[in-house]
Amino acid sequence: MVPPAERRKPMKNTIARLAGALLALTLTTSLAAAQSKVTVAVGGGACLCYLPTVLAKQLGEYEKAGLNVDLVDLKGGSDALKAVLGGSADVVSGYFDHCVNLAAKKQELQAFVVYDRYPGLVLVVAPSHTADIKSIKDLAGKKVGVSAPGSSTDFFLKYLLKKNGLDPAGTAVIGVGLGATAVAAMEQGQIDAAVMLDPSVTVLQGSHKDLRILSDTRTQKDTIETFGGEYPGGALYSTVAWINGHEKETQALTNAMLATIAWIHSHSPEEIMAKMPEEMVGKNKDLYLAALKNTIPMFSETGKMDPKGADAVLAVFSVGSPEVANAKIDVSKTFTNKFVEQAKKTTGSVK
Repeated sequence: MVPPAERRKPMKNTIARLAGALLALTLTTSLAAAQSKVTVAVGGGACLCYLPTVLAKQLGEYEKAGLNVDLVDLKGGSDALKAVLGGSADVVSGYFDHCVNLAAKKQELQAFVVYDRYPGLVLVVAPSHTADIKSIKDLAGKKVGVSAPGSSTDFFLKYLLKKNGLDPAGTAVIGVGLGATAVAAMEQGQIDAAVMLDPSVTVLQGSHKDLRILSDTRTQKDTIETFGGEYPGGALYSTVAWINGHEKETQALTNAMLATIAWIHSHSPEEIMAKMPEEMVGKNKDLYLAALKNTIPMFSETGKMDPKGADAVLAVFSVGSPEVANAKIDVSKTFTNKFVEQAKKTTGSVK
């Protein structure tokens, strides 16, 4: 006769196996439910202005927030915007000014977390033209590179030309991207000047010590000098329809971005560089590190949109675009701070 204790063993094993299978199923189901898929179109991932978007992926912040984020790297902000408007991406990681510009065309776009408090745009003269291009006025009739026509780099160029009394139509605009392609176009003399961002600006300065910079918005002082006030750069934004229909995902993206900018401001440039993909850092780590040190002050500490900054974007576009000036845009509808505020209530981590 089998002792009672021995008879109970198979039953215990069966229950244990069932419990294990149930736990695995529950965990798998919970994970699948938690990991919402979101596609984010980035307007040039190699640019340090977009570093928080890439770094969030490297740090696993999207996953911690319950998201499976696919980052799609595109040539410029206008291409990233087209991806969202065309339905191949959900969210843009790009410059806020597109939200204002598209409002004039009755397209409802809204930024929900800001990671660049300054735009970091730099108007640089090609090394071979340092002697003959000494001011913005000298760009009349010249070929000037931008990341892509219709991108923030293009808007910035047109604003500066008009501000300096030039007709923007009198300058040829050529799309050269933001990374190595832009540096190559400058060094090979394909263009006479370009609107660039780091690390490309610092890379060029590393090879050409006398590089002429006509306008620089990498710091608060330079930004205020150029625009008359602070001017927000990179943000996560999408259509109002997508945000309203995906509040959970929008909140999760906001949480991930806030955690990332907090990490940036509590770590050294060397530690930040160590987390970035090697292909983005490139072979010359010293130059990348120098560019990163120039860029870190650009990154927001709060994720919030300053309404005065949004007003400044509208004012700049009103100067360069009659369509925007005549559209009677309510700029308060082009951004929302509610997801950042909600994160503050939940975690207390936002200033």
